[in-house]
Amino acid sequence: MKLINIWRHAQKVCVHKFWVGYYCFKAGLYWQGLVHDLSKFSPTEFIESVKFYQGDRSPIDACKEANGYSMAWLHHRGRNLHHYENWVDNFDHYFAGNKLTLLEMPYMYAVEMICDYLGAARAYYGTSFTYAKEHDWWVNIKRDNCAMAPHTKAFVDVCLRIMGCESSSALLVDRGRLRMLYDRCMCGETVDE
Repeated sequence: MKLINIWRHAQKVCVHKFWVGYYCFKAGLYWQGLVHDLSKFSPTEFIESVKFYQGDRSPIDACKEANGYSMAWLHHRGRNLHHYENWVDNFDHYFAGNKLTLLEMPYMYAVEMICDYLGAARAYYGTSFTYAKEHDWWVNIKRDNCAMAPHTKAFVDVCLRIMGCESSSALLVDRGRLRMLYDRCMCGETVDE
């Protein structure tokens, strides 16, 4: 483990936390903005992430590629409800040939997840970050490759689309509009904003 990676990883986590906090505060999620991802500083997450640190992508992904799993990820997702993976149930039924139960995320965690996506993009893209680039990542890489509940997925989709089109995070400040979009998506309405 390179000692310089301790500093680099800590710096990357702090940049990520800053941006997630920035977006959460815009959305009125003050407590979540303050405590977001504190588990990344726990020994379980920090040591593994330093070991697999690359700087341009998540060390958790690198660990999963090398080992097939990540203890840091198992620890992290179990303590942070803004990850959609926490909102899946009935794993035993899946192995019996049935589908997993995908649970819709509550509003505050769905919004924090969007802030998390934006914060990660800010940390990894740096000055080349754009809202359109984040929307492209969602559409071309993430959206169709995740076990997220359909109405939650629709909410993320519409929010990132709006932010990409407006080149702005102004949607997060307009809390009434944000909540209305969430409620409409949760009712299964198609939102064409």
